[in-house]
Amino acid sequence: MNYNNFSNPSQSSGRQWDTSYAFPMLMRKVYTWMTMALIITGVTAYGVSETPALLSLLFSSRLPMMLLIFAEFGLVFFLSSRIHKLSLSTATLCFIVFSLINGATLGSIFFLYSIASIAKTFFITAGTFGAMALIGSTTKKDLTRMGGILMMALIGLIIAGVVNLFFKSTMMDLIVSGAGVLIFTGITAWDAQNIKKSLMMAPDTGETPQKIALLGALSLYLDFINLFLYLLRFFGSRRD
Repeated sequence: MNYNNFSNPSQSSGRQWDTSYAFPMLMRKVYTWMTMALIITGVTAYGVSETPALLSLLFSSRLPMMLLIFAEFGLVFFLSSRIHKLSLSTATLCFIVFSLINGATLGSIFFLYSIASIAKTFFITAGTFGAMALIGSTTKKDLTRMGGILMMALIGLIIAGVVNLFFKSTMMDLIVSGAGVLIFTGITAWDAQNIKKSLMMAPDTGETPQKIALLGALSLYLDFINLFLYLLRFFGSRRD
């Protein structure tokens, strides 16, 4: 036991004040960064859909899309593995670039689906996401075990999706979409709790805690995007 915590009451109370001040500030940053990334992605996707030259460049063959997807995976891996060595400004720039690239890959959505159905699906996603993030942030139940199960289910979902690329079964696609909605609904709550746990120990709003918050924003951003895409398969209406 460390008795130094009790040797200076004023210092201890000061640290408690710092922690109680830092945590809400960092949580606001998480959702601010996530919202910023969603706006960038949405604007980019719409811009691509309204630019025939870009649509032709990106979707006339598989190569451009494959390069963008590899770039996305590369950026996520780079951010996750190098976050402690990067400056906050560099990490933020990487997040913005990722949002732009993801927006380009999602440009076909505005071309394939009606604006009304996209808007409806977005609000359904926002409501579901918000509810699960709130549950994850406020529940006293440890979701660690559930998170492990969900990650295994996610691996199975990815494998099933790849297999269905060859079989092209409509029923299988519906099953995969339904499973995707359930899995990312649960992962949202799990991520929200993990982010809260990580940031509650932050004594200040310095660069290191902010980088942790940035990674949390990236995780929630990916949860939102994936949940939206799976829900769009149910609620999206094709354009005439």
